[in-house]
Amino acid sequence: MSYIGQALVDALLLGGIYTLMVIGLSMSLGITRVINFVHGEAIMLGAYAAYWGLVKLGVDPLIAIPPVALLGTAAGFIVFKLSIAHVLDAPPENQILLTFGLGLVLQNVALILWTGNERSNNPPYALFSFDFDEIVIPGGRLIGFVVACVIVVALFVWLKYGEWGRASRALAEDRDAAVLMGINVPFLYAFSFGIASALAAVAGAICSFIFAITPFMGFDMLVKGFAIIILGGLGSIIGSVAGAFLLAFAETMVAYYVPNGNGWSEAVAFTVMFATLVLRPRGILGQVTTK
Repeated sequence: MSYIGQALVDALLLGGIYTLMVIGLSMSLGITRVINFVHGEAIMLGAYAAYWGLVKLGVDPLIAIPPVALLGTAAGFIVFKLSIAHVLDAPPENQILLTFGLGLVLQNVALILWTGNERSNNPPYALFSFDFDEIVIPGGRLIGFVVACVIVVALFVWLKYGEWGRASRALAEDRDAAVLMGINVPFLYAFSFGIASALAAVAGAICSFIFAITPFMGFDMLVKGFAIIILGGLGSIIGSVAGAFLLAFAETMVAYYVPNGNGWSEAVAFTVMFATLVLRPRGILGQVTTK
């Protein structure tokens, strides 16, 4: 147990990044009720956008966050309008097949354009660390955690006080009532999906200087994302935050205290999903019900 302090710090920092990674997926599911299997590829594309911004234009990944977010919003809005809007009232398997197919297309386009070689951003702050006695805090993860917390808090403020944010919450609660109140449901669905895509792209920009960038990174992120929202409760944003930190804690403990545990992160995510579905199918905070 001599590494418990370091393990807790690592779990905390990882949990913040996982929160940003999954909160868009949870928001999309809670508001539009779309099972979005293309979310992982949005993270992947955000990571590549930040990488090429630094390599080709010299733009720091943190400076690239606003344009990456804008591009993510626009892309998500367009993708929703052109494809996903047509399966909103279709059976869930239609949504899964459509978004899974879109994800495969984006993954293979990235593979053709940029090959399968691993890449990573290396801004100066990603290469230093803070040492406190026996605890080391990596600079890149600390900055990623802080940025993730700021963005997540801003999202909660927008959902609570913003006009469109309150309308989105109303739409998540009851679509028929939202229509009667004069809310432009088709636009708000597309806009909410765009915001969810922007959050994924921003998560990718942060991941670009923490994890390896490949065309296949989206699948790993997607698996962990669904493990988190199942753990927290489908469609519950607060539950997703709790689930993100719980999964990060589980992964970190396995990495520290199980032999060769560093390569078990996906196995931990699948185990968490299985255990939650068996023991508490509605998640730790309960599944959000919608009409």
